[in-house]
Amino acid sequence: MHIPDGYLSPQTALVMTAVMVPVWGVAVKKVREKLKRKDVPLLAIGAAFSFTIMMFNLPIPGGSSAHAVGAVLLAILLGPWAATLGVSVALIIQALIFGDGGILAIGANCFNIAFVMSFVGYGVYKLVRGDSDAMSARALVAGVLAGYIGLNCAAFFTAVEFGSQYNWFKAADGTPLYFMYPLKTAIAAMMSEHLILAGPVEGIVTGLGAWFVGRNYPELLPRISKAALN
Repeated sequence: MHIPDGYLSPQTALVMTAVMVPVWGVAVKKVREKLKRKDVPLLAIGAAFSFTIMMFNLPIPGGSSAHAVGAVLLAILLGPWAATLGVSVALIIQALIFGDGGILAIGANCFNIAFVMSFVGYGVYKLVRGDSDAMSARALVAGVLAGYIGLNCAAFFTAVEFGSQYNWFKAADGTPLYFMYPLKTAIAAMMSEHLILAGPVEGIVTGLGAWFVGRNYPELLPRISKAALN
């Protein structure tokens, strides 16, 4: 799902980075306000888990890739702002050191994978789980749906961003300057792979991950039910 360099125009990449700068600022503020000192190692472990699981990429047509992320699981445990920050750190390290995702595309990748996925998935989890017990079948289903929907929303935003380049930026002879396929092709390629392959994997990872934490670390359960969006 990482957008590589060359698939977004500098204008688009800079706009997405400008969008993420205040998001990172708010995330840092929220984490400082709400995250207890003893929970910092959990955030670091979550970021490391996200970093690791994202390294297993499945190339897909159109120049991107499908992979699980772990952002929604981290959002369930620590809240979506902490997840946004933790996954952003993982994405930045991947881009700067391992070349997984473009340098100029860091803002766009963080917006899609760290921000959109964390908040959408967390919202779905809270909506579906409701007031049910964290170890209930409903909570397990909520985790699976949250991971599945969160990942596919991130994939959709990714497809729209690089697919739109086909129409927005062309040479004088009509040749696309950045992305070589129209928006409908980008969306079809991205969503088919994520709806069928990566989405179910993300859902299973999220649902079973939340269940495992609830079973083995019950002291985290209050955080799962009370973490706030604001």
